[in-house]
Amino acid sequence: MTTSRRAVLCALPALVLAVAGLFHPHSLTHASAPRWTMLHVAGLFVFPLVGVALAALVRGRRDPVAWCVVLTAYVYATAYSALDVISGIGAGYVTWRLGEGAARPDEVRFLFVIGGRLGEVGSLALIACAVVVAADAIRRLGIAAAPGLLLVPGALLVHVGHIFAPTGVAGMAMIGLATGWLAWCARPDRV
Repeated sequence: MTTSRRAVLCALPALVLAVAGLFHPHSLTHASAPRWTMLHVAGLFVFPLVGVALAALVRGRRDPVAWCVVLTAYVYATAYSALDVISGIGAGYVTWRLGEGAARPDEVRFLFVIGGRLGEVGSLALIACAVVVAADAIRRLGIAAAPGLLLVPGALLVHVGHIFAPTGVAGMAMIGLATGWLAWCARPDRV
């Protein structure tokens, strides 16, 4: 695989989520429930790929840093997928099925509570992964890896703003651009 193709593939998941975030409703209502639900159904297939892209940056390595990246990327992908299923698909579908004007039952709030807790675990794992990847890239590549440092503020913005515009959108865009940059920097003549 060419270096540019690898860079694009590593950047794509987070960039797709950044674009999706532009259409993500800021609140779940009966009127927004269909879009809320469908965005999360689609997101279920994309959110884990952000973790896969980060893990791809250490592909072929067996050192402790690589293991830490893979582990934190896995925790992010698993916990954030759970958030997506519970608070995105589950709460969205139930809200839609309740019908217009129906009061939101406590059970929907319970879905947001457990989904939010799992999402917190996932976003903290994403931050940890971003810090390890960025520090490792600076150590190995020096100043050439500097744009890759955008991983850290990007992960922090996702932690604060999920993929909601503008905060989460900016965060996912930063993650995508930084991941793509670091994949490009890891070409054989640079390592």
